Amino acid sequence: MITQPFIGASYLLRGYLMLLKPGIRGFVVLPMAINLIVFSLLIWLGIFQFDILLEYVMGNLPEWLLWLEWLLWPLFLVAFLLVGFTFSLHIALLIAAPFNGVLSEAVERQLDPTSTLPESSWAEIAKGVAPAIISEAGKFGYFLVRALPLTVLFFIPGVNIFAPAIWAIFGAWMLALEYSDYPLANHGMLFKESKEIVKEKRFVAFGFGGVSLFCTLIPIINFFAMPAAVAGATIMYVEQLKGSPKFARSETSRDTKAIK
Repeated sequence: MITQPFIGASYLLRGYLMLLKPGIRGFVVLPMAINLIVFSLLIWLGIFQFDILLEYVMGNLPEWLLWLEWLLWPLFLVAFLLVGFTFSLHIALLIAAPFNGVLSEAVERQLDPTSTLPESSWAEIAKGVAPAIISEAGKFGYFLVRALPLTVLFFIPGVNIFAPAIWAIFGAWMLALEYSDYPLANHGMLFKESKEIVKEKRFVAFGFGGVSLFCTLIPIINFFAMPAAVAGATIMYVEQLKGSPKFARSETSRDTKAIK
């Protein structure tokens, strides 16, 4: 159990390395471009809005917490980065969903010669755009329902000291679910099924999601974080999730329904 988060974290590094391989590089361009545009817009917006938000938070501190101002400033900066970059990443995932699914397919075919996934043509990719975005919108809604109440914690004096840690745990878990869903969805799993499968490997998933969140906060590296995490999650699927009992049960149930 102690080593599982480290195993999970290693999948992201392997995902970065996978992006350099022939047959994979061509599928990286569009997700990376979308990521670059979304994060650039966030950075531009943050430059103009950070001071306003900081002044609001500091101006509403009760007198008994004024002595903590030196600590709250860096905490608020961390909170701004965590919340801002996590929201931006989920928007990027929403836009790039069809291309991330195809990238995951390409990675799986390289890792597993026995994979039954067909190679998608551009026509099939185009047909899959609407369903992929609709599916991603459902995941985005799942994220928003939980993210918005957690965001309020940053504006509650006293509680906001602990809010960055709570958000980091939530963000790590959400990214593990988000990225793992791409290879699982390629095999017909619904998001609710994907969640149950990932829960069976929760410590591995937390390690993967945690390092994915961390890389999202690092300039330059975060431009490549999304395609690298899709590749890393696919490696995690092949080595961990594919062999889970719940995945086997879901596949068996699906095959039984198809026969009927």
